[in-house]
Amino acid sequence: MKRSRQTHGEIEARRRKAEEWRRIQTQRAAERQRLRDYKIALARDQVAVDTTRLAPSNSYSTPDFVLRGTYRPEPFVCKDCGVAEVWTPLQQKWWYETAKGDVFTAAVRCRACRTRERARKSAVRRVHLEGLARKKPRVS
Repeated sequence: MKRSRQTHGEIEARRRKAEEWRRIQTQRAAERQRLRDYKIALARDQVAVDTTRLAPSNSYSTPDFVLRGTYRPEPFVCKDCGVAEVWTPLQQKWWYETAKGDVFTAAVRCRACRTRERARKSAVRRVHLEGLARKKPRVS
């Protein structure tokens, strides 16, 4: 009886390797398509919303950007300095999906005023904590 040069294990290993290669190629093709779609949306000044990454909300209504399915540039006026700014779709995507910001909030301060406000709050917090540290503990 003549034996095959490949064992059953070798044949099975080749089959698994071919299946893995096909799976990886399918994943890469899907990723390339997502990237193409993303670039097209960016060219139109829109970025797709990934609703699975949004923070949970107890509201009965749905935000406009979720209904549309895309983030769009949102103009606003800074409440501190009065400068007209635009909240870009990429900034919105970061705020809602990465930072998990509330879906019913919008930008109200420009970057410079946000930085200034953050520094002011940290200084106030530091002064408050120093005051608490100097305070004598009460003796009961």
